[in-house]
Amino acid sequence: MPTLGPTELIILLIIILVLFGANKVPQLMKGLGDGMKEFKKATRDDDDVNNSNSTKTPTNGPTV
Repeated sequence: MPTLGPTELIILLIIILVLFGANKVPQLMKGLGDGMKEFKKATRDDDDVNNSNSTKTPTNGPTV
């Protein structure tokens, strides 16, 4: 699978600047960062719920 080299990244950056303009790029990156933070928070919260459920010891009924 080919990787992106420096030339491809520069070309991609130029295309993004042309499409969105220099004023919109920081807003787009901020929105992307906020979305990634929210996604990580949601997955971490989900992992916490799963871990707390798995650490409970099952009961096999009343002990005599």
